[in-house]
Amino acid sequence: MTYLTLSLTLLFVLIPLLIAHSLKLGIEKDMLIATVRSIVQLLVVGYLLQFVFDQDHPLFMLLMIALIIAAATHNASKKGLKIKGVTWKLIVTYTTIEVLTQSILLGLAIIPATPQYIIPISGMVVGNAMVLSILFLNRFIAEVEDKENQIELILSLGGTPKQAIHRQLITAIKTSTIPTIENQKTMGLVQLPGMMSGQIIAGADPIQAVQFQLIIIFILLTTAVLTSVMLGFLSYPTLFNKQMQLEKHILRE
Repeated sequence: MTYLTLSLTLLFVLIPLLIAHSLKLGIEKDMLIATVRSIVQLLVVGYLLQFVFDQDHPLFMLLMIALIIAAATHNASKKGLKIKGVTWKLIVTYTTIEVLTQSILLGLAIIPATPQYIIPISGMVVGNAMVLSILFLNRFIAEVEDKENQIELILSLGGTPKQAIHRQLITAIKTSTIPTIENQKTMGLVQLPGMMSGQIIAGADPIQAVQFQLIIIFILLTTAVLTSVMLGFLSYPTLFNKQMQLEKHILRE
């Protein structure tokens, strides 16, 4: 594909722009910003990956993964400002998931220990964890704010912070993992996943493409559950003070 051919696909940006403008949706600016950012960011990443692949050195690969985790943390932390220390909690969560998934993949020789495999899979893992963490933080904070009186009632009756917030925590965990689980139920029937489609377009054997996609599907299921659980149990204690009282002022901010 040439850059000229690629430029023709901007028609897919023009169509929603015209619709949004005619209906006065007010999202035209955001759409343009998103389009420009995606073009610039993907081109930069493309050249950066080409450099990392050509060098084939562990240091550059680790730096690339660190960059992925840093970018995901920066984006997700904006949604969890009411959680004290949300930045380091996200870093711990993303790093743990990355180390766990890569340890299994490389330790069992499921994939080769090369940047061409490790970096794209890391991007999918951390990217999915980022989306799940944003879903979790939004729902968890909303649940706590909505059930503030119930939480305080349990505390007043002698319950611990963990007991008081258990229902809200579990609800947020379940809610944030549902999209991943439901998406996997219809995988292959309603949609062909991106990685699988990309391999088929590139000329790979469909069965081999399916096998690689299944690896990603299984990894993303682990990512979804671990992200919500880890972030949840790291976050809820920060909503209480040393006297085991709910920090109301945090919720009001």
